[in-house]
Amino acid sequence: MIKELDLFGVFAPPLLGYVAIAAVVWQPLRILLERVGFYRTIWHPALFNVSIYVVILAAVMAVLK
Repeated sequence: MIKELDLFGVFAPPLLGYVAIAAVVWQPLRILLERVGFYRTIWHPALFNVSIYVVILAAVMAVLK
């Protein structure tokens, strides 16, 4: 379990690292869903994007803890 991240002498909470990893995973997924036309079936794409990001963030946290 990571206590703190040392970023060039500045200590940051581990959630910052989890957020960055989730963003790296989420971005290609979002682009792929956009290219295949998945968003035409979604009522509110922005809300869907946030919910998928939260699910990915939770998965990253579960895997790395």
